[in-house]
Amino acid sequence: MSVFTRVARGRLAAWLTVAAAIVVGAAVFGLPRPDNPAPVSASGLSVQWQSTQVERLQDQLPSSEVQPAIVVVSRDDGGALSEADRGAVAARTGDLGSLAVGGRVSPPQISPDGTVALVAVPLSTAGGQDEVTGKVSDVRAALDALPDGLAVEVTGAPAFTADLASVFEGADITLLAVTAAVVALLLLITYRSPFLWIVPLVVVAATEQITLRAVETVVPAFGITLQSGQVTGIASVLVFGAATDYALLLIARYREELRREENRFAAMRAALRRTAEPILASGGTVVLGVLTLLLSEQETNRALAVACATGVVFAMLSALFVLPAILVLFGRGLFWPFVPKVGGPAREGRLWGRLGAAVERRPAPVAVLSTLLLAGLALGGLGIRTGLSETEQFRAQPEAVTGAQTLARAFPAGTTQPVAVLTTPAAVRAVTDAATAVPGVSSARPGDAGEAVAQVDVVLDAEPGTAASDRTIEALRDAVAAVPDSAPPAVDGADAPTGAIVGGTVAATYDSDEANDRDLRLIIPIILLLVGAVLVLLLRGLLAPLLLVLTVIASFFASLGAAWLLFDHVLGFPALDSGVLLLAFVFLVALGVDYNIFLVTRAREDAGTAGTRDGMLSALRVTGGVITSAGVLLAAVFAVLGVLPLITLTQIGIIVCIGVLLDTLLVRTVLVPALAFLLGDRFWWPGRISRDNDAGTPAAPEPVAARD
Repeated sequence: MSVFTRVARGRLAAWLTVAAAIVVGAAVFGLPRPDNPAPVSASGLSVQWQSTQVERLQDQLPSSEVQPAIVVVSRDDGGALSEADRGAVAARTGDLGSLAVGGRVSPPQISPDGTVALVAVPLSTAGGQDEVTGKVSDVRAALDALPDGLAVEVTGAPAFTADLASVFEGADITLLAVTAAVVALLLLITYRSPFLWIVPLVVVAATEQITLRAVETVVPAFGITLQSGQVTGIASVLVFGAATDYALLLIARYREELRREENRFAAMRAALRRTAEPILASGGTVVLGVLTLLLSEQETNRALAVACATGVVFAMLSALFVLPAILVLFGRGLFWPFVPKVGGPAREGRLWGRLGAAVERRPAPVAVLSTLLLAGLALGGLGIRTGLSETEQFRAQPEAVTGAQTLARAFPAGTTQPVAVLTTPAAVRAVTDAATAVPGVSSARPGDAGEAVAQVDVVLDAEPGTAASDRTIEALRDAVAAVPDSAPPAVDGADAPTGAIVGGTVAATYDSDEANDRDLRLIIPIILLLVGAVLVLLLRGLLAPLLLVLTVIASFFASLGAAWLLFDHVLGFPALDSGVLLLAFVFLVALGVDYNIFLVTRAREDAGTAGTRDGMLSALRVTGGVITSAGVLLAAVFAVLGVLPLITLTQIGIIVCIGVLLDTLLVRTVLVPALAFLLGDRFWWPGRISRDNDAGTPAAPEPVAARD
């Protein structure tokens, strides 16, 4: 077969690949958008949790789809409300009746110190989030005419729902724009070419958009509710980071092969042979890692598992098929002004070669010092606090939060979110008395009642989501469960309760924290076993996989400690959200091991001809630049999560950012090579490196008579 025939066939295959990718993308955008399944519960927890059982049983109450918006009126100067102020508030209360369920609103309640007036406006929640948001806006608009000097804020469950929706409005576009800008800048710096950076950026951006569209179909197909914002934001960032990492690895190897091979199609085939295994191993590790979240008690985590796994699969496909096809169609000129020529010198790797040589000379002290540095950073997390209250979830406080804070200064802090105790109608009085006697309970009074279920509304002294609130929930559950004959009917799929049960938003927050602790104990060992199994299969040994897993664990604790120092002393965050630990661990272990895979698979390949020491030196030299670029880029992309308004997402982004930088700049660059230099060929135990191993022999370039 002539060289021209091979070139023509290669060009045709590339065009067909691009055409197939366009068809697949169009097909994904043409997928039907199924109706989002009804959420398991407002908190995403199953019926095994009391808060979900209460939510289900509340459907049997006459006012099951009614929640109060709490209007909070105070003076701008913080002083007591005058008679004129109170009269103005009472006058406006009548105007709110047209918005309230039942057409009337109770008279304002004045705080004991006279500084705050409270008006509860019962709103229907039957129409979903959009309708609730509109009704809250109407309530706020109806209060605009209050006299000067009075401040009015609307809080309560409907207001929190509305404000959470509003802070995410436009967030997807902002996240995409900032992420794309960060990736473009880092690619331009990495390649120093006015053209090359455009190709991977376009491919990655298209992959991200296809992923988000596919997620809208795939996640509901698993029977999981897709909540936009947090899930799509994290999935978008992960796809951008992973797809760009794979692109950097492929392009670096392609450029290396172009220095050996005249024919760019043959060079790409050689590059794909050498990068397919680490890309598939890396992507497979991430997919397996995020899929462990399907075991989570939280529905949001399960949606995240499916969304992120889908995105990483698309990222691998784009790196192994679409990007190679586009690169070969553009030819060598795409690398201008640093066009790789056959036999030309490698410009990359000099710094990393010198660093590797320095580590090789003193591997033991380097390994010890690296370990001590990771341990020192990990110590920063010793005083870590977990659990954010409801008003601490937002970086920029919306009106629902400021209103709750104003209310908490004059009324019991739990006034905005009463706890719901479900019992039988006959046991209401006994349950009310038992709840009133619990320390930390401000008040308890009978609420709505149906034929088989009755509710007792309990107001706590402590702010929802705090440790004091959690202690009161625990004591309240014990107290009301002990009331004889107080158990409400059993919910389908749940065990029959032994007594009255406690729910509502405050109890759901407590249950979510408990569920997060359970998820940590279950999922962390599983993901470590899965990652270790992938490394064993990839490296065909036991010692190297064990050491790599241990280094990733060490970098996680180091990043957590460093991040907590930043959160506590610089950013002023009150605590770490209880759900952050699991997500940060999953992403850091799955992503952090990627760079070790890129380095160690190349070291094993080169060790087949040069031995472990020289193989590691060679691998560090040729992969150092690309892996560092990939790590810095991935860290920057996750840091972009900080543009979203929730503290939870900011914390995830910063922890993963710090962890990836530690993996890239310390663990992969210094610690892992030092361990390999110390152990030599024993690094691969019980496997062995054969000097004439085909897997370790570089592919010989195909002879080509003419340039393509």
